[in-house]
Amino acid sequence: MSLVIKIRGIIRDFPLGPEVVKVLKGIDLDIEKGDYVALMGPSGSGKSTLMNLLGCLDTPTGGTYELNGEDVSNLTDDQLAEIRNKEIGFVFQTFNLLPRTTALENVALPMVYAGASKGERKIRASQILKDVGLEDRMNHKPSQLSGGQRQRVAVGRALVNNPSIILADEPTGNLDSTTGLEIMALFDEIHAKGNTVIVVTHEESVAKHAHRVIRLKDGMIETDVRTK
Repeated sequence: MSLVIKIRGIIRDFPLGPEVVKVLKGIDLDIEKGDYVALMGPSGSGKSTLMNLLGCLDTPTGGTYELNGEDVSNLTDDQLAEIRNKEIGFVFQTFNLLPRTTALENVALPMVYAGASKGERKIRASQILKDVGLEDRMNHKPSQLSGGQRQRVAVGRALVNNPSIILADEPTGNLDSTTGLEIMALFDEIHAKGNTVIVVTHEESVAKHAHRVIRLKDGMIETDVRTK
């Protein structure tokens, strides 16, 4: 068993004036390489906070988080940024694309931070856009693309550095149901190629694609069920 994520006793508190809001209350979690996980829970359950910790966008108040065997619980902001660029591919509900740059340039962006040459970036980003079905849209800007196509560009950008995990936050939230199904089919393909996928969602139809569903409630894991 090869663990990508190993979390022990994770606590996350947020000071709110004189009070302290305890959002995560001691979470233990293992995610294996190649797993396909849906993270669910009502508003206020702690799922967004847990996603931010998994994505190295935040650090815990207590407990440990090992990503590929490296303890990332107490890294500096710069170290976290490096880990994020190398190890984690993000897909957001709002796409987060740069409006003035082409699909190809948007996909290649993480490779710029990784120090890849211009030639390398073009070859890799072109291949990724083919993989996500946008071969004929490489030179289009986001405003010239549909919502589903924009999300495909965002998925391509998440994949370009061969990350350890793909972390998707409500990836179909801004899409109609038909386009949402197409995007989830794309995630199924990505998982079938051996990628570790974590989807944060409140939609049962999205969670059905995952092979394991973790439900949070009041800052704790309520259930963790393997479905496939």
